[in-house]
Amino acid sequence: MFDIITNHLDLWGASLVGTLILFFGGALLALVLGFIVGAMRVSPVPIAQMVGAAYVNVIRNTPLTLVFFIFAFAVPVLFPIGQADYLTLGILALGIYTATYVAEVLRSGINTVPVGQAEAARAIGLPFGQVMSLIVLPQAARAVVPPMMSVLIALLKNTTVAAGFSVVNLGSIRANMSERGEDALGVLLVVAAVFVALVLLLSWVQNALERHWKVAR
Repeated sequence: MFDIITNHLDLWGASLVGTLILFFGGALLALVLGFIVGAMRVSPVPIAQMVGAAYVNVIRNTPLTLVFFIFAFAVPVLFPIGQADYLTLGILALGIYTATYVAEVLRSGINTVPVGQAEAARAIGLPFGQVMSLIVLPQAARAVVPPMMSVLIALLKNTTVAAGFSVVNLGSIRANMSERGEDALGVLLVVAAVFVALVLLLSWVQNALERHWKVAR
């Protein structure tokens, strides 16, 4: 089992880096876009609510593989953006898809905050942006940590879909290792172990954040 790793460190290193780039790039985009869409979902402006709901319902109900196909083949044709590689397009696909789940987690967390607090803040003249940033979101953050981490764990595992679009990551390493004569089952076991380790790391981060918010409470 160890020979599978030590004899092919170059391939394992490139695959792990590819997975981490997809994860962190997709997570950053998902958090930023999800925050915007989540704010639109709870906005008092009807048109913002409609746009946010339409985005969530359309993207979330579209299979991730189809989203990848759209970004791999349709987006470069409809929106010429130079020589964008599949890694960049994969990050965009993962981020835009995962943003719908981030938005719904944020919306659920915001709904846990008593309505009276937001109404009181508006009554003293605070605009919507300050009501969200000063009153609602600090309280909602405590409720969204566990489901948000579940979304990020799902994003981590979804990075393997990019393997079908020529992006080097842990999802594509089995095929590459088979070409070098390695046993496919052994490779898959190592890949599973790496994902388990990464998920455990995210779970540790979740526990640390929960302890922090518990103290802050």
